[in-house]
Amino acid sequence: MDESATSDGNSLVVCFGEMLIDFVPTVNGTSLAEAPAFKKAPGGAPANVAVGIARLGGSSAFIGKVGADEFGYMLADILKQNNVNNSGMRFDPTARTALAFVTLRDDGEREFLFFRHPSADMLLHESELDVNLIKQAKIFHYGSISLIEEPSRSAHLAAMAIAKESGSFLSYDPNLRLQLWPSEDAARKGIMSIWDQADLIKISEDEISFLTGGDDPYDDNVVLEKLFHPNLKLLLVSEGSKGCRYYTKQFKGVVPSIPVKAVDTTGAGDAFVGGLLYNLVCDVNLYQDEERLREALLFANACGALTVTEKGAIPALPSKEAVLKLIAEIKS
Repeated sequence: MDESATSDGNSLVVCFGEMLIDFVPTVNGTSLAEAPAFKKAPGGAPANVAVGIARLGGSSAFIGKVGADEFGYMLADILKQNNVNNSGMRFDPTARTALAFVTLRDDGEREFLFFRHPSADMLLHESELDVNLIKQAKIFHYGSISLIEEPSRSAHLAAMAIAKESGSFLSYDPNLRLQLWPSEDAARKGIMSIWDQADLIKISEDEISFLTGGDDPYDDNVVLEKLFHPNLKLLLVSEGSKGCRYYTKQFKGVVPSIPVKAVDTTGAGDAFVGGLLYNLVCDVNLYQDEERLREALLFANACGALTVTEKGAIPALPSKEAVLKLIAEIKS
């Protein structure tokens, strides 16, 4: 478990998709309209996962498009500072880097306002893909936001095909953002259109309800009959402060979370995915051994737990040292 990923191509995780700027109110519990001021923070789930892996000492790269603007260059620079290979990034001279205003209201619900009309990440063309970088991926990780519009949809499908052909392990976190899709139906169809190609899928309870049309997200039979597919090696259901459930062809179970005082839940799911992929890239077959899988999921849960104790996603992603310390504390 503790062997650090080396920097050769055999342990590379390539994350594909969007990177953007989140604008977060300087005051907690306010609506976007009432916020007195906003602070900018780098965001985008696939980019967060790439940084999470690098922060743990693993080897990661990000592929995606931003604007040829101050924010786009800033994001590329943040990846570089965090030891993420950003050579697969592209800069669009005509479209801006995506922006999202995000607030956590008093009732705990997140409110989003997106500026993507269209934003640069939606305009990544298949011809702009760094094919050699994708071919080096031991794990290729992606979401569903890049599937919403052309040309990024075709680029996404082409990148997946290249990765699969090169023997990469495919990791999928749909990361549903309903407001970005034309309709609920389009979101369901789009997310499910690539479902059966993934080796690993991570979803939340809300996403189970949405994708199954309102079925009970806590019913194992619903998950296994409607969402587990023949090619799938591992299906994970993240339940935030309740931990996570895992399903493989051989076994299923629950790994409880680690209780912490939550300050900001932004990026916790991405930290969890990063923590899991960091371990999986060292041995993609660890899902076959339940004890080792549970260890890896405890490590991933610890990554998520530490991330909620600080504000922001990327600044809060933990080091390996901090994760091992937290695990040692709960085991003692």
